[in-house]
Amino acid sequence: MQEYFEIGQIVNTFGIKGEVKVNPFTDDLKRFEELKSILVEKNKQLLEFEIENVRYQKHLVILKLKNIDDMNIAEKYKGCYIKIHRKDARELPEGTYFIADIIGSQVITDDGKVLGKVDDIYNTGSNDIYVVKDELGKQILLPNIKEVILDIDIEKQVVTVHLLDGLI
Repeated sequence: MQEYFEIGQIVNTFGIKGEVKVNPFTDDLKRFEELKSILVEKNKQLLEFEIENVRYQKHLVILKLKNIDDMNIAEKYKGCYIKIHRKDARELPEGTYFIADIIGSQVITDDGKVLGKVDDIYNTGSNDIYVVKDELGKQILLPNIKEVILDIDIEKQVVTVHLLDGLI
């Protein structure tokens, strides 16, 4: 299982006092208000920053991080991903999973046929879509509905599915 979760990406600076604009990867923007610190991945290293202030601009989060006090310093982190440790993640309701824990799982049908591995998951608004790739790179798109996704075993990294007529 992944030790860290990506929760956003620094996309730009904001103002002259070192604030950064963050494109959030979380469903709940207010989630940033619950965090005391974040990890910024720069040059394959995780740097910890204390959060001093959180505010919002449209769909973006504006963060003021401790020891980043001017625009020139903030500019150095543009494009960097923001992560949190798994222990700092919210508890999920039963039957829901972190996308990072499902990606890479083997996908098999309820009659035992191997379809490939979960390559990506994206949200359409009404439900998630699992992108499954086989060994040849062929993609299958599966909706995350109870009639299709029968079981997710995070420990074994296996997703069991039922193929409705017309899915493939």
